[in-house]
Amino acid sequence: MKLALFDLDHTLIPIDSDHAWGEFATRIGWADPQVFKRRNDEFYAQYKAGTLDIHEYIRFTTEPVRRHGASAAAEAQARFMREVVGPAITPQARALVESHRKAGDQIAIVTATNEFVTRPIAQSFGVDELIAVQLARGPGGWYSGDIAGTPSFREGKVTRVGEWLAARGRGWGDVDITFYSDSLNDLPLLEKSQQPVATNPDDTLRSIATQRGWRILDLFKEEQKQ
Repeated sequence: MKLALFDLDHTLIPIDSDHAWGEFATRIGWADPQVFKRRNDEFYAQYKAGTLDIHEYIRFTTEPVRRHGASAAAEAQARFMREVVGPAITPQARALVESHRKAGDQIAIVTATNEFVTRPIAQSFGVDELIAVQLARGPGGWYSGDIAGTPSFREGKVTRVGEWLAARGRGWGDVDITFYSDSLNDLPLLEKSQQPVATNPDDTLRSIATQRGWRILDLFKEEQKQ
């Protein structure tokens, strides 16, 4: 199997969807602007530095969704896609995904952002296979604030892709993987891939990719040229 894996934030889209959702939740009055923005920015800085506590972050970022309930959350989610994410998706990113689809590759998005935020984004790319942070549900069937299973973050992405393969009767030796990512946090999965592609990489990942001879793709710069 030829498998094309895509990180999402700053890889396929030029924004961090988790951080953007937090800002959107503040804008629509779901959170105190000053408190939420300060904590959201702190968590984002930790993510970029590779020090994020993913469990603490998920409890924080899902709090407005949990408090407002399923119906209001679905409406806000659709509005977020229309107003924030949709306009940020570039033709270049869509073309990259489509190139793998035309080649007959199996495509999946592998992201450390939770499934509530990212499922509609994956669907907008026509990608059915989403490996995201799974949100646990409480007795009432709504999100509890906890993570179900292994979070798809750092080494957890390797674990979750391995589980995804096993569910299809395959192992790492049965696939030829191309993985696109911008982040040093994804180094474990990049190292497991036959074709790692540092995509819009941060400075540290760009340096590592250069040293190791990995392909470097500045996707959004390419879009700006056209």
